[in-house]
Amino acid sequence: MTGKTLAHYQVLEKLGQGGMGEVYRARDTRLGRDVALKVLPEVFARDAERMARFEREAQVLASLNHPNIAALYGLEESQGVRALVMELVEGATLAGPLPIEEALPVAKQIAEALEYAHDRGIVHRDLKPANVKITPEGRVKVLDFGLAKALDDDPASTGLSNSPTLSLAATRAGVILGTAAYMSPEQAKGKPVDRRADIWSFGVVLYEILTGKQLYTGETAAETLASVMKDEPDLDALPASTPPAIRNLLRRCLERDPRRRLQAIGEARIIIEDPVAPAAAVAPSPQSPSRPLALSLFAAVATLAALALAVIHFRETPPATPTTRFQVLPPDKATFVESPVISPDGRRLAFVATVEGKTLLWVRPLDSLAAQPLAGTEDATFPFWSPDSRFLAFFAQGKLKKVDISGGPPQTLCKAETPGRGGTWNRDGTILFVGGARAPIHRVPAAGGVPAPMTSLDAPGDAHFWPHFLPDGRHFLYLFLPEDHEKNAVVIASLDDKPDSKERRRLLPGGSMAAYSAGHLLFEREGTLMAQPFDAGRLQLHGEPFPVVQQVQTGGPRGWVVFSTSLDGTLAYQGGAGQTTQLAWFDRSGKELGRLGQPEDQSGPRISPDQKRVAVRRGPQARSDIWLFELARDTSTRFTFHPAGDSFPVWSPDGSRIVFASIREGAPDLYWKASSGSAEEERLLKSGEAKFPTDWSSDGRFLLYEATAPKTGWDLWALPMDGDRKPFSVLQTQFNEVLGQFSPDGRWIAYGSNESTPPQVYVQGFPKSGGKFQVSTNGGVRPRWRRDGKELYYLSPDRKMMAVDVKATARTFDRARPRELFQTHVAGAAPFIPTYEVTADGQR
Repeated sequence: MTGKTLAHYQVLEKLGQGGMGEVYRARDTRLGRDVALKVLPEVFARDAERMARFEREAQVLASLNHPNIAALYGLEESQGVRALVMELVEGATLAGPLPIEEALPVAKQIAEALEYAHDRGIVHRDLKPANVKITPEGRVKVLDFGLAKALDDDPASTGLSNSPTLSLAATRAGVILGTAAYMSPEQAKGKPVDRRADIWSFGVVLYEILTGKQLYTGETAAETLASVMKDEPDLDALPASTPPAIRNLLRRCLERDPRRRLQAIGEARIIIEDPVAPAAAVAPSPQSPSRPLALSLFAAVATLAALALAVIHFRETPPATPTTRFQVLPPDKATFVESPVISPDGRRLAFVATVEGKTLLWVRPLDSLAAQPLAGTEDATFPFWSPDSRFLAFFAQGKLKKVDISGGPPQTLCKAETPGRGGTWNRDGTILFVGGARAPIHRVPAAGGVPAPMTSLDAPGDAHFWPHFLPDGRHFLYLFLPEDHEKNAVVIASLDDKPDSKERRRLLPGGSMAAYSAGHLLFEREGTLMAQPFDAGRLQLHGEPFPVVQQVQTGGPRGWVVFSTSLDGTLAYQGGAGQTTQLAWFDRSGKELGRLGQPEDQSGPRISPDQKRVAVRRGPQARSDIWLFELARDTSTRFTFHPAGDSFPVWSPDGSRIVFASIREGAPDLYWKASSGSAEEERLLKSGEAKFPTDWSSDGRFLLYEATAPKTGWDLWALPMDGDRKPFSVLQTQFNEVLGQFSPDGRWIAYGSNESTPPQVYVQGFPKSGGKFQVSTNGGVRPRWRRDGKELYYLSPDRKMMAVDVKATARTFDRARPRELFQTHVAGAAPFIPTYEVTADGQR
């Protein structure tokens, strides 16, 4: 294979060989990166039924997106050769013994990888040291997740003859569903397995890296199996320094009866995080002597309504400092909407939360369990602090505002498209902010006034996000996001620069926001929050970057990473992959009828015209994909596979195609693909501005989409689906018009607009004719039509589901008074993001 080309992969060298195939290093000539190619044995490639089943399994495995799991990119076939395309992980495989202070962080990362996969219904089945690598940066990568099951020739069989340990016969081409020394007793017997089999294997691996000895051995596979079945683990062989909690964890992981075994790997992770102290006690936190950064960590336990919040102090102190953990919960009956931001003095947290449909800013002192809402801050987004920690600035209702946290009404500073894209405030009373998705950075006095541009956008697809003042108060950072993603960078600029200055220096490559904290710049790379020493006087980076927090939350607007810093070196961040939401069915009274899938980072559900499937965006925004749920079978399959973010699915009227937005070439463009998944997606519309599809007319003639413009904000456009396909403006004003929806007869468009406060739902004739009518009375967003055109739905400002009887003809539109159906629990989101869907009959 070396020197050959498979599809667009140039094979460079052989890396190894195992029962599941030969592994090669290859060059992806399209994306310019090295990958690992696992060439499947010929007997697999010839078995059409097995390969069809494997492709279905591989789609699920490719959905795993976690920093401790080696990614599966896809499956390629060329000239009769089939190969898995996988992330190339440099580094050595796991080997022991390791000192306890090194072994436990490794075990924690393995547990986090298993926990992530188990939460998605995927079991590894072949966890062993050879399937764990440690990268040169010290990150753990678990390999071959679920491949043993995917490659099984008869996954339905459970008899002993199909035992993985007996699978080395030539008829099975060396495929194993586990390795004898690491498989659980039930797995060795050929019985069905679940995540508890991985927990057993985790215990065996942890024992081995602590002792340097294989727990179960034998000269043959049969003898090794016998050892697994009868020998008790020798815990006396563990190092004397092994904490009692870890010894007990191993004992629980290695229970032969699965019912008595540890039931969830997340419990192992919690024990490893604090192995020597009881809950809420203080324990030492080892830190590499080469990194003079002390971490004093306040970790939080997250629920669906709570944030995984942590606070870390950066100081030049000895390498080992205490670690304190406590639980952070939202206020009573509240749901977090946005992650907290730490005050410059490090004493308070501010956050956005919703109580009974009302979204407000809240402030909580770090030395208190009580948080207080700030009156008048309805619909606040992306708050940021004044340098003296007295005020909070925030975006709301198309304005930039500030509020004194000690009391008093908010003050409007200037107009600013909402939601904004970050702000920062210096000691001289200057505020820098970004209002909207396609606006330059502006400055405005902290007392209010007319904003002046600080930067200019060179191209329609460019964006300048997340400004952050450096300690001198004159220089600031911002994230430069051009149309060409390869040129994304953190840029350093000065208040003395002219808006069109070409002298600004690119400080850091990549698409993540950055912030300064106590001699370091913090930024995100592949889901990990990194820190690199930074000389604030010379404005220069030095030294090497190193990880601070794994699995920091990203998503939402481009480049957003959910963390903030204080002057004293305190870091607040939100952990996890993204905002977790649950799809659920409700009737018109608000009674929950059932749930769809599992809690995920997902949004924008759209029901297919035949009511049999639901399309939804899933995963971190920058790397999200479209998934399809089959309602009758309660199963989901991945629909798009590009590494860049795909979102906003919209079905064609006949259900044969799905249009979606993708950031694979810079600003979101429109793509479409056969809903059967039988063909590759094609680009439908490319332009410089951000755009997202919202609806497709019932006659198939027009696609409606929302797009941004620097002067008019969000506008509604229509794309003819035949002829020259030249888009035309539907609604373009100084206000935002979002989430347009065609009436079933295609003569009217319902949409949301902020031309009044609060935003309202309107109906406008299409093409522009027949007048314009306000449908909501006390505010409304996200309209939806019933399929017969006789009823409209929308969400009120407090997220109640509202319904309006309507009667429309070609020229007239009549509507009744809105009535409340029920109080929803939909997650908070920007007004241009869909959050719910209605069945054709309006009953669910």
